[in-house]
Amino acid sequence: MRKRKWKFLTVLIIIVCCLPIVIISTSSLQLNTSSELMGSVNQRLTNNLSEFEGSPYIDYQVNRFMKRSELMGVSLAVVKDEKLVFSRGYGFADIENDELTSPQHLFRLASVSKLITAVAVMKLVENGKLRLTDNVFGENAILSDSVYGEIRDPKLKDITIQHLLEHTAGWTQRYGDPAFNPLVVARKVGDNPPATINSYLKFVYSRRLHFPPGTMYSYSNMGYMFLGEVIEKITGLAYEDYVRYHVLFPHGIYDMYLGKNLYENKYPNEVRYYEQDGSIKIRACNGDSSRVPKSYGGNDIELLGAAGGWIASAPELAKLVTLLDGFDNVPDILSDTSIEMMTQDGSKPLGWKKTHSGYWYRTGSFAGSVAMIARRPDGISWVFMSNNSNWQGPGFYDDVNWLMNKILRKVDQWPEHDLFQYYNMERLSLMSINNEYPAHPLN
Repeated sequence: MRKRKWKFLTVLIIIVCCLPIVIISTSSLQLNTSSELMGSVNQRLTNNLSEFEGSPYIDYQVNRFMKRSELMGVSLAVVKDEKLVFSRGYGFADIENDELTSPQHLFRLASVSKLITAVAVMKLVENGKLRLTDNVFGENAILSDSVYGEIRDPKLKDITIQHLLEHTAGWTQRYGDPAFNPLVVARKVGDNPPATINSYLKFVYSRRLHFPPGTMYSYSNMGYMFLGEVIEKITGLAYEDYVRYHVLFPHGIYDMYLGKNLYENKYPNEVRYYEQDGSIKIRACNGDSSRVPKSYGGNDIELLGAAGGWIASAPELAKLVTLLDGFDNVPDILSDTSIEMMTQDGSKPLGWKKTHSGYWYRTGSFAGSVAMIARRPDGISWVFMSNNSNWQGPGFYDDVNWLMNKILRKVDQWPEHDLFQYYNMERLSLMSINNEYPAHPLN
């Protein structure tokens, strides 16, 4: 009897001790299952959901355009009256793996990222955390750490947040774009590669400006890189975390990230990037002796960050446009005053590339990537993204605009459905159950 009692106690002890392991294993299994479900949810917005009377014409024009422009893959989204009425992928997301493009493939946004950064800055302004007139560099300014060294040009202290936003801070590309020459920047300031944002801060502290801040316009990737650092200093959060938790997540945008340099580090639903035939390889941005494609290790996408590092799908980027368009059907992220400040005619737009007579657009490109978004005064907005670059340079955007205008002249009757609701409700349900986007307090 006593032996049976001890046997029972021994078994009971073993069960109790092993129970946490079983629970942990079960939790892990549930989490993995959830991740798999999240992956499938991310693919729920498929090409066939955009079938309607006008879709054969759109397909014909896009495929013809792709062939003429030698594009591998394209993702297109059209919004009418702030409803997603069309979203379809064309061509290949990854030729080597025979993977066709779907609406939920992620693409590099290049300089379209600047619009995201501008929105984040304006949100901080509205919340009283920042002023457009705040000085960025020098004593008592936002980026004033002594590690950057002594300021060579006193005019650097005059640069404000608004100057960075509108590309009037004082830098030009007279000697090339510093943002795409990280090895040169690192060498000039005595840093070992890869260059960091601190390398760039030391670089501008030790150089003279090309013109007094606010006196002329000169496009600057570097200025937007510094805005990412400003956001980190003001919020105490990583730039990406602030944007995702305080700008994107509250408005149903969950699948936008800062991208990575190398193919092996890409997101599961991110496309593969392709360059034009004959593109030359360059020295790796990490400073080793290898020569690599610009799209994979040559250009430092991770360093560009706030200036050009974001990746997104066409429908989620289209969703962001509806939150900035100033129309009434969907509440905007920013106040009317902020949106007017960013887009008013005759001024230097903040975040947008050009704004005129209610037509606002933003473009972005570098090796392996082309992206363009447009907001029209008639209630139509569209997103066009491709996973390879084009030899035409800036002129390519005129061709994209021509393509979309041709489509919109012909297709004047769009579906009544709103694919945003289908997509976001499915994702929101699973993400909230699995606590995929917990609250992230602003420090």
